[in-house]
Formats: sequence, C-alpha cells, structure tokens
Amino acid sequence: MSVYADQAGFDQLRDWLSQRCGITFAPSKTDLLRQRMARVLRRFDLPDLNCLARELGRTGAQEVQLAVLHAASINHTYFFREAEVLDRFMDLALPELQVRSEFRFWSAACSTGEEAYTLAIMLASRLGPSVLNRTHILGTDISDPVVERAELGIFPRRQFAQTDPNVVQRWFQPTGLDQYRVASELRTACTFRRMNLKATPYPFTRPFQAVFCRNVLYYFDRADQIATVNALYDVVEPGGWLVTSVTESVRQLGTLWEPVATGLYRRTS
Repeated sequence: MSVYADQAGFDQLRDWLSQRCGITFAPSKTDLLRQRMARVLRRFDLPDLNCLARELGRTGAQEVQLAVLHAASINHTYFFREAEVLDRFMDLALPELQVRSEFRFWSAACSTGEEAYTLAIMLASRLGPSVLNRTHILGTDISDPVVERAELGIFPRRQFAQTDPNVVQRWFQPTGLDQYRVASELRTACTFRRMNLKATPYPFTRPFQAVFCRNVLYYFDRADQIATVNALYDVVEPGGWLVTSVTESVRQLGTLWEPVATGLYRRTS
C-alpha cells in the first residue's frame, strides 16, 4: 500500500468522520475517501490533507467541516430503489395502517429525497391521492446540500432509471434541461431536515409507524450500527417497522428488532 506525504492528515480525517458521524472507511476504501476529499481540497484551495485536517480543528471552521461531511456521505440514489423491499413493506403494513388517522414515516439518511417521495407515491398509488392529506414523511440527512436539494424537489432524468414512465408523467413536471419537479402534493407530504444519526437519542416526541434506514448502516462500524438501530427502536411505536436494504442485516446485531423478511423488521413491544 502506498504511503502518502499527507497520510497523517488522512488518518485524522478518517478518525474525525468516525467520531463525528459514525462514517467509517475501511483500508480498502482509502482511494474512495481520497477522491472525495480531493473535491474539498479544490473548493478551499488547500494543498493536501494535512492542511485540511488542520482546518477542521480551527475555530469557526464549520463550513469546512460541513464540506467534509457532505463529500464523505455522498450516496448515489434513485427513485424506487430496491422496490421489492418497499412493495413487501406496503403489502404487510398497509392492511393495518390504512385505517389510521395519519401516516408517520421517517426516511433516515434520505440523501436528496428520492426515498421519501417514493414512499409518498406508493401510498398514493395504493390508497388514492387523498391519502397524502394525512401523510407525514420526514426525510433527514447529515448533509445540508442534499437536504436543500430534497426540499427543492427537482431531479435529473437519470434518477428515474427504475421508474415506470407513467409514474413520472403522473407525479413529475418537466422543467427543462432534462429535469423534473416533483408534484406539489408530494412536496406537501414530505419534510426534510438536517440530522446526524449518531446524535442519539433522537429528539422526537411522537413515534413513527415506520423508519426507513437503507444503504447507510454499512458505512458504520458495528458499535455505531448497534447504537443506531437501538435508537431507531425507541422512536417507533409498538408494532412499528424498520426497513433496511437487502444488503444490510440487523439480525446479527443483538437488538430487539424482530426479523420479518429480507430488509423488514418489527418492534414487538
């Protein structure tokens, strides 16, 4: 393995990311993290990672810190990602939830909002558009820029690679430059905020019926994975749901979540 002149700075950055937000980069991901930090170096005109690491500790360095967090947490996402898991959730959960006065879902680590809007579309498709009047979907992410993009609700065509063209036509309005704006009904049902999943316990006064925490746990080490899924358990109502991705299993973490199917878990008490 190559040893860089700024290896000490790289190690400090990696440790800072782990301590600050739980994001870990294994040795095999060294090149990936360096590529992502190169964007930050260019933005702030810094020569190397040693200088960037010093900037992180400087008083008033919030802009640099947020830029590092954003670059490290970038996640490529799209609408209807792993739709089979979402379909199974809807099949199992909606018979119980559809009689409730409101839907309360949390899309944790929502990136630019595709998952939250996907959930709203699926609810409207199964129960009718009027269900959006009693739907509250919170989307959170650690990165301010992606939260701002989620709130804006404008997406390039490539984000719809797994989306039925009829769905795009129904719920999105072309805005030019091969981009689409999400329908106002969906934007009303979805709210986006910045939040660090490592900052437990979570500050919610009312429980959610379901939390979607997909394609993020594998960025955490085991201790942070356990802490996160336990904190999620505490903000879901009894009988509520946790939805992960098909590649992330909670079974081996020794938590109270009861496995139901691939990517689906329930709070039993």
